[in-house]
Amino acid sequence: MANPSSKHNQTQHWRALDAAHHIHPFSDTAALNKEGVRVITRAEGIYLWDSDGNRMLDGMSGLWCVQVGYGNKELAQAGCEALNTLPYYNHFFKTSNPYTVELAAKLASLLPEGHSRVLFANSGSEANDSALKLIRYYWNLRGMREKKIHLSREYAYHGVTMAAASLSGLTPMHPQWDLPLPGFEKVPGPYWYGARQAGYGDIGADEFGVKIANKLEEKILALGPERVASFSAEPVQGAGGLIFPPDSYWPAVAEICAKYDVLLHLDEVITGFGRLGEWFGAQAYGISPDIMTMAKGLSSGYQPISAISLGARMGEAIANAGEELVHGYTYSGHPVASAVALKNLEVIERDGLVGRVRDGIGPYLQRRMREVLADHPLVGEVRGRGLLCAIELVADKKERRFFPNPGDIGTHCRNYCFASGLIMRAIRDTMVCAPPLTITEREVDEMIGLAKAAIDRTARDCGKM
Repeated sequence: MANPSSKHNQTQHWRALDAAHHIHPFSDTAALNKEGVRVITRAEGIYLWDSDGNRMLDGMSGLWCVQVGYGNKELAQAGCEALNTLPYYNHFFKTSNPYTVELAAKLASLLPEGHSRVLFANSGSEANDSALKLIRYYWNLRGMREKKIHLSREYAYHGVTMAAASLSGLTPMHPQWDLPLPGFEKVPGPYWYGARQAGYGDIGADEFGVKIANKLEEKILALGPERVASFSAEPVQGAGGLIFPPDSYWPAVAEICAKYDVLLHLDEVITGFGRLGEWFGAQAYGISPDIMTMAKGLSSGYQPISAISLGARMGEAIANAGEELVHGYTYSGHPVASAVALKNLEVIERDGLVGRVRDGIGPYLQRRMREVLADHPLVGEVRGRGLLCAIELVADKKERRFFPNPGDIGTHCRNYCFASGLIMRAIRDTMVCAPPLTITEREVDEMIGLAKAAIDRTARDCGKM
């Protein structure tokens, strides 16, 4: 058994190095350095361990991505074999490699109809940035060079490159970088739980879905359909607070995009690869996108890789443009990342994880979350689908009234979660979870028990219990 003092000294050493040399994403560096980071040293299944030996249940699959759980030996072996066989080569010099070719073909077999052509990148941000370039290129090929405005939604998250951040509707992401860039416009998202506070009154979900879709049409008409290139949206808005659209929303959106010849870009970075109980959110909601972006679950986070798939009309136009496509990355379709992603898809398919989320563990999580937390005095709503679930913490349950300083209560609750060995995310005052697709019923109950204890403590602190 390791000496506890030795563990502590090692942790302090790593913390000091981190503070001296490492700037973290989405963090106040000075405050984090004063507090000291938590150093994660190993993982297995749905659990993580830090350098002091503390175990944590990862209710977020890392960042919505570890579909097959941690420690999968098959994925590790696939990466090792590729490293020993072809550790790297590019696709710039009229070359390809077996791993990337097989991965592209496998994706084409799983994607919505018509999506037979795929480009690769390294992250969701890169994929979405690339998608915007491809959308602009498509309209240029069509001779419609004035179609350059990209629409997206409030509360949307599409990444952190200059273009992807401009596409995102989380406004705190913009001021530091003088964003958004010109040519990016927003429409409301289908956040039905917040409808009353937004001035829509006690509107039904389906009526609200159509009303919000109509806001898209109003924006297109105000800007001029001849100027609007695309509408980008996540099937379920993830980092915006797990906003699940009413059933009426997506059919209305599809009709509007078709009516005004606006390309529909579906961001499947979070919802892809089984998270909703279908391979993609497009299939879960019956959406036929013109272009799709995916990452995260593509490799279960074991390697950085992302992809962009083109629907029939975009794919045909771009593949047959008769000129050089001036786009690509050094690591586009990296052979090792492709090998790991290919094995990941094989494991998901062979082990029936998508069907398991749809028919088994997904319904179990949704049912147990509601049984345990729906009537809690601090909980306004439990919502979810598959292995995505959100718990909305509110000041007034009956009136659906939020707390005055969004994020304070959520952060308070999140801190209790982390202190008790549960990783959950707080988005404003909504607690969200997205565990690995391999989670068991016993582990679901453990996760919900830890979440309830943290919410109970939060409720007592704000006088709700």
